[in-house]
Amino acid sequence: MIYQADIEWNANYDVVVLGFGGAGATAARFAADQDAQILLVDAAPEGHEGGNTRYSAQLLGTGEDFNKMKKYYQQLTAPMSLDEEMIDTYVKGMVAMPEYVSKYLEVEPCSAKDYAPQSRWAFEEFPEYEGSETHDFTTVAKSWFDASLWQILKNQVSKRQSKMDVLYNTPAIELIQNGQTRVIEGVVIERDNKRLNVQAKNGVVLATGGFENNQRMVEDYLGAKKLAPLGTLYNKGDGVRLAQEVGADLWHMHNFESLGLLHGMAFAVPQGERGRLMLGEQNEKVAHGSAFVIGDDGTRYFNEAEENRHGHIKNHGQWKVPMNQVPPYLIFDSKKKEELDHDPIIASYAPYYNQIISASSPAELAEKIEIEPAVLNQTVARFNHACEEHNDSEFHRASTTLQAFTGAEIFAVKLEQTMLNTQGGPRRNVKTEIIDTKGQVIPHLYSAGELVGISANQYQGGGNLAECLIWGKIAGENAAIPKLANEADVASGASVSEKHLNSDLRRETYPTAKNQYIGRSSRGMVDEIVVRVTVDENKNLQEIEVLKQAESADHGQKAIEILPKEMVKQNRTDVDAVTGASSTSRGLRDAVNDALSKIK
Repeated sequence: MIYQADIEWNANYDVVVLGFGGAGATAARFAADQDAQILLVDAAPEGHEGGNTRYSAQLLGTGEDFNKMKKYYQQLTAPMSLDEEMIDTYVKGMVAMPEYVSKYLEVEPCSAKDYAPQSRWAFEEFPEYEGSETHDFTTVAKSWFDASLWQILKNQVSKRQSKMDVLYNTPAIELIQNGQTRVIEGVVIERDNKRLNVQAKNGVVLATGGFENNQRMVEDYLGAKKLAPLGTLYNKGDGVRLAQEVGADLWHMHNFESLGLLHGMAFAVPQGERGRLMLGEQNEKVAHGSAFVIGDDGTRYFNEAEENRHGHIKNHGQWKVPMNQVPPYLIFDSKKKEELDHDPIIASYAPYYNQIISASSPAELAEKIEIEPAVLNQTVARFNHACEEHNDSEFHRASTTLQAFTGAEIFAVKLEQTMLNTQGGPRRNVKTEIIDTKGQVIPHLYSAGELVGISANQYQGGGNLAECLIWGKIAGENAAIPKLANEADVASGASVSEKHLNSDLRRETYPTAKNQYIGRSSRGMVDEIVVRVTVDENKNLQEIEVLKQAESADHGQKAIEILPKEMVKQNRTDVDAVTGASSTSRGLRDAVNDALSKIK
């Protein structure tokens, strides 16, 4: 933190928004709509902005009845405490979500209950709670996990380029606070290894996301040694640190969400890499049959086949994420290995097939994974006994999911708990103003998004994206309200000349020769995909060059390498998608089709 005192400003704006994810994009566009000049910065490089919104299921929590929804969310929060006015504001926003999508995102809202009734379980994750039946999802397209919501939010920012500058690769270093009034006057950002002092005349909005990629914070607040992030790798707790430095109080620091195999797990990946989200058939294959999971001591610690709710499983009446193990292992026999090896998604995933450990006995396997041989021997024996008796008396796994181990070999593969997002961060009020440890507002400092998730206990899917839009709008509009000028400026009649920075948000142009056409698509998983397509005189595909893309390094890049060659080889765009990269495949096809549509 820097105390403002005769500081030299390198640039000045009405509002500075830190974080270009769903919440930051929303706050920036609504601040711009109040005729404010905005600086929007993100620590991620271009093509990797978007926070967790980009990687999410694109579901917006929605409610058909305010009173029922309020009752439902009060039960989700219990026995924790949350100000009633906060719940009221949040629930009102969810009830109005279809109207919000139509009015502000300029697309026809879709009700997931109408087009995906088979996913009814997800609409109301806690059906035993009163009012759950009113919960729905609003989406901007009849699809999930395709970054469609993020693309619309980013487009709303792009449409307002005259009112805002956007900087990538530009982390926020410190907030600048007036030492007497406590007002947040601006922020120090780092750009090209230089620190710049940026004045925020009306407000700073913290929308930097959670701390899932900050190992120290994960250990301190969540008590976990290793969690695999499923979303962005750039949520490193910067907003928590910035807020703490100016005296902010904190809330919900213990709470986080998971998703994936079993109770929200993935095959282990190295520190700093994203885990692979696997659901549906893959989950059933590891949760059923001759397979179980062990914890640190070599024993089972949960019912592998039981339902979970974003990683939470039943714990004496409450739903909690199980205690983190270092590490857990999936233990299975030859028959189960053959089944896993034939699954197209699991079998093609390196963290699975590269980490399989085999042995001729449980005792030998135990030594290889460094646990007590006698314990694993007993664990296997107890599991086999449960299968023979059709009764898992320890964890009550359904008998139809049990199958005893057979064959001469036994296998293990390392797992780890996944991390969708954290909920904890600086405490705020209904105006999205950040509160200090004495319960007082820190002037001109606002927040939105997962930096300060409203979920205090149990989580309902769609809740975080909904609050990105609800609180993002409130934060942007309140931050844009003109504030009183600096007293010294008022007394002297001085005025600060406008100084802005060069924006990174621009549309590149690319050269073409005869029979070459540029195509674009925003339907990939990450950023815009741009291609240059060359055809012959008969309009046959000759070459497809990918000029711009920022897809994921694993499956997304595989699609970038394979699909253009296949399209040229087959002289058509409707070639098979690359397994695990359906969004990238779709984006590539759309970009090539866009180029071909320009042939006269």
